[in-house]
Amino acid sequence: MLEFSLPALYQVPSGGNLSDLIHQNAERHPDTAVLSRKVDGRWQDLTAVQFLAEVHAVAKGLIATGVEPGDRVAVMSRTRYEWTLLDFAIWCAGAITVPVYETSSAEQVRWILGDSGALAVITETDTHAAVVAEVRADLPELKHTWQIEAGGVAALIQAGTGVADATVTERRSVPTEDSLATIVYTSGTTGRPKGCQLTHGNFIAELGNVVARMPELFRTGESSVLLFLPLAHVLGRIAEIAAAIAPIKLGHVSDIKNVTEELGSFRPTLILGVPRVFEKVFNTARAKAQADGKGKIFDKAADTAIAYSRALDAGGAPLGLRIKHAVFDKLVYGKLRAALGGRCSAAISGGAPLGERLGHFYRGIGFKVLEGYGLTESCAATAFNPNDKPKIGSVGQPVPGSAIRIAEDGEVLLKGPQIFTGYWNNPAATAEALRDGWFATGDIGTLDDEGYLTITGRKKEIIVTAGGKNVAPAVIEDRIRAHALVGEVMVVGDARPFIGCLITIDPEFFPHWKELNGKPATATVAELAQDPDLLAALQSAVDDGNQAVSHAEAVKKFRLLDTVFSEASGHLTPSLKLKRNVVLKDFATEVEAIYQR
Repeated sequence: MLEFSLPALYQVPSGGNLSDLIHQNAERHPDTAVLSRKVDGRWQDLTAVQFLAEVHAVAKGLIATGVEPGDRVAVMSRTRYEWTLLDFAIWCAGAITVPVYETSSAEQVRWILGDSGALAVITETDTHAAVVAEVRADLPELKHTWQIEAGGVAALIQAGTGVADATVTERRSVPTEDSLATIVYTSGTTGRPKGCQLTHGNFIAELGNVVARMPELFRTGESSVLLFLPLAHVLGRIAEIAAAIAPIKLGHVSDIKNVTEELGSFRPTLILGVPRVFEKVFNTARAKAQADGKGKIFDKAADTAIAYSRALDAGGAPLGLRIKHAVFDKLVYGKLRAALGGRCSAAISGGAPLGERLGHFYRGIGFKVLEGYGLTESCAATAFNPNDKPKIGSVGQPVPGSAIRIAEDGEVLLKGPQIFTGYWNNPAATAEALRDGWFATGDIGTLDDEGYLTITGRKKEIIVTAGGKNVAPAVIEDRIRAHALVGEVMVVGDARPFIGCLITIDPEFFPHWKELNGKPATATVAELAQDPDLLAALQSAVDDGNQAVSHAEAVKKFRLLDTVFSEASGHLTPSLKLKRNVVLKDFATEVEAIYQR
């Protein structure tokens, strides 16, 4: 199959923009809770009318301080209620939002604010404000700064008290579906980040069709979504906008360490996450079971869930498997669903491959993780698994109204109303990415006869061994990384005689592993680098990963690193993708050691 498309289920209103969503909600669902925020440790709902009033108040402040239609206003903050409030306020003022990761360095902030020509920036903390202050002298176009935790939102509201409602109505009517809503800078595995121009129509077309395709997940007055992904990333942004389109209730969590606790208190019906979150949930549950002496029961329950899910694809589970599944549902699966809030039956996963085994496990316990695929340039989801017909192992079918094509070299090409208009101030990069109306993703994939897409790797990441074998590292990396003990893994072997990999240890699971295996609690990774039990555990992870590939693509040797790859270390992007060139440079000695006899 070389190309597949689906007809649109939703059409973008002519002249419409994202600010229309919250106005429609206030008119059609005035008393429906559309957001919830933490106040004094408790979730407090906001109705559609209340949220609109707060948005208007902040929009008036932006207008009063000189923000004009088309101006760029940056937001540098963790995921929190104020992020969504500011986003819609910026749109109501006719301006363009420029997200900045709250972990960004001064150099990154200088580039994003300078390249976008931001007129204003709203930060969250003293730390963020200090980073902006450090580079402000280099940003002559930056006129205004506010800080959320220093009363910035209240200051904006106060500044706008003299602005008439009619002024907001006039300003928010300026943008159309073709106007820019946001400039999202790619996190950049190499080189400077590029600013992706996304229009109001890009978001509305995509999410209008997603909601229309899965109405059972977006029930107004019943459904809710808890957002803990960064809103600076386009994947977090689509949760915010999908919630407004439906509308359903949206909650925010600033610190991912608090997700488990907040799932229990917020009790969402839908979760948006990345595979690492779902891996952590599984590994944490398994580790707890082992600590309680119930590790074998958990493993049998997991195997049963996977077998049950696979049987569903084969026509149905036999009686014996159904009985085992029912027993484990009471013993194990119910507790896992309770840990996810108790009301959640589905999650949408993106950003990286989930892995077939994990996908079957979750569906087998009664919690579907619907894997999707997209890039910043495609406004996040450009393919997704529908709730009524998921195909585990794939990233789903095209968003209704769009098309996917596989080029002769296997590259995935995209077309549709969700595709960006180009890179800000970068016509050369735009011309390279958009070819005859198709966006060239740089990903390699295949389409089956039902239009389900499977991603097999990145063109630029393809490794060619000395023997001429082409290897897509993501396939085996994702499988190895699923092991609880593994933090990160990077396959190497370009122009080498065989495939090897670098492995780091998961710092959260390491103490539990030491306890289970009788190692000193104070022992470091460096001190256990030659420990046979630790090496055997990692070898088992590698062996499991090798099952997903051919013999020529299998990892023959690995090297354990006494480090943690992170954004702070410079080895991961804010969206947790490996900066392969940086890792290869920093650990060149360790790579060489793999190939020494």
